[in-house]
Amino acid sequence: MFRNRKIRHKFNAVRTKNDRGTFHSKLEERYDRHLQLLMKAGEVLFYLSQIPLRLPGGTKYIVDFLVFYADGSVKFLDVKGIETNLFRLKKREIEAIYPIEIEIVKKGDF
Repeated sequence: MFRNRKIRHKFNAVRTKNDRGTFHSKLEERYDRHLQLLMKAGEVLFYLSQIPLRLPGGTKYIVDFLVFYADGSVKFLDVKGIETNLFRLKKREIEAIYPIEIEIVKKGDF
């Protein structure tokens, strides 16, 4: 009876595909295309996506992008439409355990 009914994401995120993979939202896929343009411009050397970071208790946090810039800097970037309390908690834990800072990318940032 309900088998063909499509289940919506709780934040209305729509999974999107391009030639480089599947993304959890349209915003994340657009940022992937933005990073591709930065690579063509020579500002970004390369980037990785969906990087798991381990937390105590067997929990993991997945960072959307790990970007390596031409100037030698490296950034952990998370593309967010909505910042939940759980996200804020995990971000604080990751930044307390690892010597990194996770930067948040929002819709109007690029």
